Amino acid sequence: MRILSFLAFPFFFMRVAAAHEGLHPHSATASAEMRKAASLLLASLDATQRKDAQVAFQSPERQNWHFIPMTRDGVRFGNLQAHQQHLAFGLLGSGLSQKGLMTATQIMTLEQILRNQGGDPELRNPEKYFIAIFGEPSSTKAWGWRFEGHHLSLNFTILGERVMGFPAFLGTNPAELKEGPLKGLRPLGEIEDSARALAQSLITAGHEPVFSKKAPKEILTGQASEAEPLADQGVSSAKLDEPHVQKYFALIERVASMQRPELTHEVLKEIRASSPSSSAQKQNLHFAWAGSLERNGAHYFRIQGPDFVIEYANTQNEANHAHLVWRDLKNDFGRDFLKKHYAEEHQ
Repeated sequence: MRILSFLAFPFFFMRVAAAHEGLHPHSATASAEMRKAASLLLASLDATQRKDAQVAFQSPERQNWHFIPMTRDGVRFGNLQAHQQHLAFGLLGSGLSQKGLMTATQIMTLEQILRNQGGDPELRNPEKYFIAIFGEPSSTKAWGWRFEGHHLSLNFTILGERVMGFPAFLGTNPAELKEGPLKGLRPLGEIEDSARALAQSLITAGHEPVFSKKAPKEILTGQASEAEPLADQGVSSAKLDEPHVQKYFALIERVASMQRPELTHEVLKEIRASSPSSSAQKQNLHFAWAGSLERNGAHYFRIQGPDFVIEYANTQNEANHAHLVWRDLKNDFGRDFLKKHYAEEHQ
């Protein structure tokens, strides 16, 4: 079996991450870097690979996202040559922060670990990830790209300088490695711990974030192409003092930190905004918890505003299998800003 290139060349990822952390404000925009990275990858592919990799932007496939171990549209990572895999990770690094890139590679590494423990060789194939380029990388026309496989679904829509990176899904099985040389690895551990600390802090302050003693088995928004708002359960930020409101923001920002900051800056700015036009977003953040508050107990949490929802579920495999998703209720797959663009273009 061929060993993954990113495991064989760890310094490659260190270079990608280091270069990425110094991107702004003195270098090209995120959209320009994505365009360059996607163009380089496409140029490296032969005719058959390119046919697999490129999908029409208007295809329904662009919004057909999954996070289970299945075959997707796109070019398969395992079918790429080593230099092409490096370019594929260059594209992935154009959308993620250093932390996000590290988390994504850890998630992929877990597939190999499960395979070594006797998992199905194809189901647990650490190279069963797919890269799809939607449309033609362009500075003027809408296009997009996706990096997707088991426990990873990263979707980016680009129009000019505007980039939307939703929906964004990260999962980890196991959520914590209990044995072996990587014992203690918890790719999403900081997010889980931060949310649990927030729930306990709210309870101590006399609030009740727990809406059910039994956690849902899975994230409630599922894999729908268009997410619906969930019930406003748990504790509203409108009822909290400023220190607790800041903890809400800190949790959101911890999740957002998986993407490069240019991509989430405007979203976070709107969530934090205190102007009259945006105050509703600030005052209606709801944090809700279900299930056990113990670290090894099955649990679920979400934090939701008028325009977004973040969900996390760790219930499977004796509460050692976690799923995290960020859905933009208006702009998943760039839906809202593309609609406005096409309306203006038509006029």
